[in-house]
Amino acid sequence: MKSSAKKVELASVDDLFSTEESRADAQREKVLEIPLSELHPFKDHPFKVKDDEAMIETADSIRQYGVLVPAIARPDPNGGYELVAGHRRHRASELAGKDTMPVIVRDLDDNQATIIMVDSNLQRESLLPSERAFAYKMKLEAMKRQAGRPSKENCSQLGNDFGKKSSEVLAEQVGQSKNQIFRYIRLTELIPELLDMVDEKKIAFNPAYELSFLKKEEQTQLLDAMDSEQATPSLSQAQRLKKYSQEGHLTLDMMRVIMGEEKKSDLDKITFTSDTLRKYFPRSYTPARMQETIIKLLEAWQRKRQRDQER
Repeated sequence: MKSSAKKVELASVDDLFSTEESRADAQREKVLEIPLSELHPFKDHPFKVKDDEAMIETADSIRQYGVLVPAIARPDPNGGYELVAGHRRHRASELAGKDTMPVIVRDLDDNQATIIMVDSNLQRESLLPSERAFAYKMKLEAMKRQAGRPSKENCSQLGNDFGKKSSEVLAEQVGQSKNQIFRYIRLTELIPELLDMVDEKKIAFNPAYELSFLKKEEQTQLLDAMDSEQATPSLSQAQRLKKYSQEGHLTLDMMRVIMGEEKKSDLDKITFTSDTLRKYFPRSYTPARMQETIIKLLEAWQRKRQRDQER
């Protein structure tokens, strides 16, 4: 005969003798000092961590004041912790000679971690086109996965009361049009060498978008054509390359012919390499400061020339 007594859950000893305040405190996030060696970079982290001037300044600040804003990490199944936010602070702490850094550890799934990782970096003042491209792609994919399996009619439907697509929500969050977000994401189809040239401003954004439609082998051939002709494609040239590629007529010889064309903008342009100018300036001068100094010198020379003509 079955017992009619209901199951009674007994409280643990800790629950019996702990106060409501102590239980609430146990649930609060805590800042832990974690060894730098136990913190691993986020998988496919799209943001570059460079030992540039800004990094050196951050390291100097950490050396003097410590890390003021804790990083965010999640437990790594293989041991240690995976950094979600704080990769630059981690590197700066290494340069500052620190052994540990303050970290908030959270249990996050892949989608939550990806969104936090992207959001914490999109706030930076200057982002490279490649960083923005992969960040938008990673966050949009995470948002779609969080929304559940999409319908055939809506490949990016977000599960909310407003029926908005994930791409529309992302556009609102980052202050970009949905079309511009997809144009950035398209840059992820470029081979690394071409994408580096976009970051270095050797290829403008609009031509780069058109070049992303070339097949990977065609992009590799384009590097050869650009090198042999010592030129980078303008927007109109990139559009023609894309058109010939889609028609199946793009060859290396055709690329060389297109890249060998004289651009109108090149007729009135004088270019100095940084190596040429560097010997005239102190080593501490950045390219921007050299340019500013040259402009001031030219303006002073022009004023002197005008005064001489008035005499």
